[in-house]
Amino acid sequence: MNDFEMQESDSEYYSEDESEAELQEAFARGDLKPGLNVEFQKGKDKINDIPKILSKTDEIKNDLPWLERMDMINDLAPLAPELAIALEKHEQKRANMFKGNAKLHYIRPEEDPVLNDFKREMLFHRQAQAAVIEGIKRLHELGVKTKRPDDYFAEMAKTDEHMQKVRSNLMAKQEGQAKSERIRQIREQRKMGKILAKQTKVQREMEKKDMLDKLKKFRKGKLKNLDFLEDAKALEAKTKKSAAKRKERNKKFGFGGKKSGSKRNTKSSSAGLERTKLPRSRVGSKAAPGNKRVGKARRLKMKSKK
Repeated sequence: MNDFEMQESDSEYYSEDESEAELQEAFARGDLKPGLNVEFQKGKDKINDIPKILSKTDEIKNDLPWLERMDMINDLAPLAPELAIALEKHEQKRANMFKGNAKLHYIRPEEDPVLNDFKREMLFHRQAQAAVIEGIKRLHELGVKTKRPDDYFAEMAKTDEHMQKVRSNLMAKQEGQAKSERIRQIREQRKMGKILAKQTKVQREMEKKDMLDKLKKFRKGKLKNLDFLEDAKALEAKTKKSAAKRKERNKKFGFGGKKSGSKRNTKSSSAGLERTKLPRSRVGSKAAPGNKRVGKARRLKMKSKK
């Protein structure tokens, strides 16, 4: 027996098993009767009794006034000139696109889905516009107001407790933002203070260097006057004045650093074992008297006199 014959026998075996299983299921349901294997269900007949449907419609229909129904049957509103121009431009654009590209399949304007979608939306818009115009007119005829008065106050959808929670959350958020802004300003001020202190230090170093350079030039005879010393004296007076202010503040408020416990006795001070600084002996510290050498400018002047 070849492979093809084996496959045919297997398929017949499986089909017989399936048919037997279906018969067993039909027997279990009670569908098997004498002379039949399976009883098929007949389809239901469709009934379209129009008179009965209309009578039932009249029975359940409520004859309500128009103000309760507000149904409208109206024609389309007139097309605005700008919309008509836009529609014409759109149609011309689509026609040029098909005309200039041979690869695209030509579609007639009345069958173009893009144009049809646009026109359909325009029809919906015009229908709604006409319904609004006619509906407002009929409401005014019935004495129904369509505009709210200026002093109208609508009832809040939220409760007062909910609004208080919202207010507290907003206030907390606002306070947090203000705190963050204050911290940011303090950081900016510290940064600017450091920059200004650095600039002041650099400026003082430059002024000091400039003065030393001028002094060297004066000693070498390149400068004839000492006007730059006047500025130095003014700066020194200003520095002395600020130093005096600092001294008064220190006298009033004390120096910086730790104050508490600075006057307490220690083990060595209470026992009298602290060393006192003795004045150094200056005997023999003086240099031997001799002729002091005069300055370079004076030497040059003496040399020029010779």
